Amino acid sequence: MQAIELQAPGGIDNLRRVERPMPEPGRQEMIIKVKATALNYRDVEIARGSYHTAFALPLIPLSDGVGEVVAVGAEVTRFKVGDRVCGTFWQRWVGGSFAMAEPSYQRGGPVDGLLSAFARLDEQAAVLAPSHLSDVEAATLPCAAVTAWHALFTEGQLKPGETVLSLGTGGVSLFAVQFAAAAGARVIVTSSSDDKLTRAKALGAHDGINYRSDPDWATAVLTLTGGRGADHIIEVGGPQSFEQSLKAAARGAQINVIGYLGGSNGSINPLDIFRRQVTARGIPVGSRESFEAMNRALAANRLRPVIDRVFPWLEAAAAFHHLEHGSPFGKVVLDHTQ
Repeated sequence: MQAIELQAPGGIDNLRRVERPMPEPGRQEMIIKVKATALNYRDVEIARGSYHTAFALPLIPLSDGVGEVVAVGAEVTRFKVGDRVCGTFWQRWVGGSFAMAEPSYQRGGPVDGLLSAFARLDEQAAVLAPSHLSDVEAATLPCAAVTAWHALFTEGQLKPGETVLSLGTGGVSLFAVQFAAAAGARVIVTSSSDDKLTRAKALGAHDGINYRSDPDWATAVLTLTGGRGADHIIEVGGPQSFEQSLKAAARGAQINVIGYLGGSNGSINPLDIFRRQVTARGIPVGSRESFEAMNRALAANRLRPVIDRVFPWLEAAAAFHHLEHGSPFGKVVLDHTQ
């Protein structure tokens, strides 16, 4: 079968098309014909060699994807041939606390990802794809969508009427906008682009702040909320934006630390956490249980992921470069039928 491997660290151009043996299903495993995959910044960092963990190479990238079950092994009970499924990021985190997640079983590194014609999945590491979504849409769910859901609902217990501050307009941030708005929360979003703020409002955001023209965006959040601040913050910028997130936080707020797009250097005054009694937590995607709960909400509310651009899957390197430099609004997807 055809696959795309990362054969050496240090750059996206080290992705190579290869032939690999057709996988066979073992006990409680199944084979899917991959229909679509989606990129995350983690994938770009792994390809560049800048990810915080180095993985053995060659490696098939990408944790996110959807496919049709074409073969099942012995004792498979959760799925049947013909089912359309998404793989999970954490192969062995079915539910419960993060203590149940095993770092050596993350798809897309160190476990081979889905950038191939076919893939082998453990039946415990997959969920049925929402029936109202296309393959391209369903492929975006395993990391970005589950991360936003896990932050706001599994961990955050978001309630109607609370205020959610979502930083930026990448995949996780836009899923957070959609989920929070559907749950009856007030949503504030930041961006460096007025056009993107307008598009985010069309998805359900109530207010937008351009952090380029208003670099003191934390004060703008406080103004919008009558001095109260945001109850839930989707923090993707890293240490440099975390200081402002603290300033924008309501008393007892929850700051969900997800990324570090603004860099990894910076300083934080712990007293600011103390003064506001803020809970700050890292969000490592989420469990299969979170994924399944999210899919029920997607179906009930008929929510659809935001797609920035779709590439043929054999043009994966171009898609990686687009995510790296294109400042996308929403998800970058690879269509495996092209």
